[in-house]
Amino acid sequence: MKAIRLHFPRALFAALFIACLTVVSALGADKPAANARQRRPNVIVVLSDDQGYGDFACLGNPVAKTPNMDKLFSQSVRLTDFHVAPMCTPTRGELMTGLDALHSGASSVCAGRSFIRRGIPIMPEIFAASGYRTAHFGKWHLGNSYPHLPHQRGFQESVYLLGWGITSLPDVWQNDCFDGRFYHNGVLQEYPGYCTDVWFDLSMAWIRQQQAAGEPFFLYLPTNAVHGPHWVAEKYKQPYRDQAQPEFWGMLANLDENLGRLMTMLDETGLADNTILIYFNDNGGTNGVKIFNAGMRGGKTTLYDGGHRAACFIRWPAGGLGAPRDVPELTEVQDLLPTFIDLCGLKAPAGAHFDGTSLAGLLKGTSDRLPERMLVVQYGQTPTKGNAAVLWKRWRLVNDTELYDLATDPGQTKNVAAEHADVVERMREHYNAWWDGVAPKLEDFSPISIGDDAENPVCMTAVDWMNVYCDNAYDVRNGKTVNAPWSVLVEQEGVYEIALRRWPAEADAAITAAVPEFKAVDGKLPPGKALPIAAARLKVGEILDETKPVGPDDKLVSFRVRLDKGAKLPMQSWFLAADGSPVCGAFYAYAKRLPAEK
Repeated sequence: MKAIRLHFPRALFAALFIACLTVVSALGADKPAANARQRRPNVIVVLSDDQGYGDFACLGNPVAKTPNMDKLFSQSVRLTDFHVAPMCTPTRGELMTGLDALHSGASSVCAGRSFIRRGIPIMPEIFAASGYRTAHFGKWHLGNSYPHLPHQRGFQESVYLLGWGITSLPDVWQNDCFDGRFYHNGVLQEYPGYCTDVWFDLSMAWIRQQQAAGEPFFLYLPTNAVHGPHWVAEKYKQPYRDQAQPEFWGMLANLDENLGRLMTMLDETGLADNTILIYFNDNGGTNGVKIFNAGMRGGKTTLYDGGHRAACFIRWPAGGLGAPRDVPELTEVQDLLPTFIDLCGLKAPAGAHFDGTSLAGLLKGTSDRLPERMLVVQYGQTPTKGNAAVLWKRWRLVNDTELYDLATDPGQTKNVAAEHADVVERMREHYNAWWDGVAPKLEDFSPISIGDDAENPVCMTAVDWMNVYCDNAYDVRNGKTVNAPWSVLVEQEGVYEIALRRWPAEADAAITAAVPEFKAVDGKLPPGKALPIAAARLKVGEILDETKPVGPDDKLVSFRVRLDKGAKLPMQSWFLAADGSPVCGAFYAYAKRLPAEK
């Protein structure tokens, strides 16, 4: 992936942006016939990050000021028993595929489990195959290299972050929420402004282009707000200075403001009526849970309802959805893709199977109930049998042994398994059958491709070490000691150079060296520690196992190995102390297929 940094003064960027909007608007004025021909609805999915169900004023939060989310709530069909995964990548994979996280393979934020398995069609591919224009602006978190990137999976236009976002291990070194560096269809660029503002600016400019062309569109707008780091302008924090963590609430206020800008633009352009606008959050609450959690138990990463129950607002004024209302049926994020297929008349891929079910009839009012269903919520870097929540009507079976009756105990405080053995047995029976369907593939990791012309070299990071959590800047700066192999797939035969680094190439730092504190516009990262590294070892399957010395000024250590096309291999690195004991792994490895010798 070729990295290019483009530097624009703020004023120039703004002028160019406004000029583009002017041109696009003028083009749109010339094409009323094209707009009139459009009948299929547009679709916009806005997905917030680490905002809990309780972080909305309209849902009872006494601190949050969310007037635009509240307005959308008042205009929408609200799914009030809607569930996601307790962590962000699994939810995103479930949205994209309509499959449970353990079916799609994207079951964790790292640990080699943040990819959707190859061959599974995903939402933008299905929209594009049916003639929709597709775009994505914001967080991705479903792979950091070929062939897993958004512009390689059906999005015709994408500006995105790597990893879980700013300060995550795979993201651009020392990135910032202000004037950040993001990838545009694979090319690194600098974008003046605050990250959430950028995502919405890009989205609205792209929407106007599609309106001008008379094309139906699918826009995926997953923000990195309100996930940390909680870096935001002072004007958004100020109203919350008397609260704990005003930065968190400030990020939420900025997100709400941007949602309002988007809704206003849809109204002003006449697009609102025929646009399905969906807003939901990706997992349970984080910073806001101690203030308000809507009476639920648990937060992000937990299997209680506070970990996976989410808000979901669906608005489509011209779609015949009826009056804004609450819909209390048990639903999940996996339902959205089959619902879009029905509402938008999309062509489902041949042989497609979804764990979710279409909600089209429920939304349009042609039915008021879904067929009886049990849902399984399970995720994780090392999934094990029973470590799940099973949802059925008012019942929740948690960790195979705890049964809760939400009708009488919404806070999940009393385990009633002993009193309802028949319910436990039925829910266990469902779960066991479900587990038998996912278990055979749990150790079949989706590999990282190396050697393909689409991306050569490939940067592999510790975020994809199998079954190991190593996911953020602090892990690198502190020299986290855990280590595990990558799973790699050799795309082309040849000699490969594998360069092991502790710091990414752009840091330009020696393997043994400390790095200074990073001062962002509204925050900082701590200094990185020096480590007593004397040697580097690389093991590639049974083909190579070699150790080389590391000098005090060495920034990388390179190894060469010949690999066969199609080989799927474990690849593991170690940095060693002078006595041969392991210090840590190479947090960054660059795998490059060398030109064939003539």
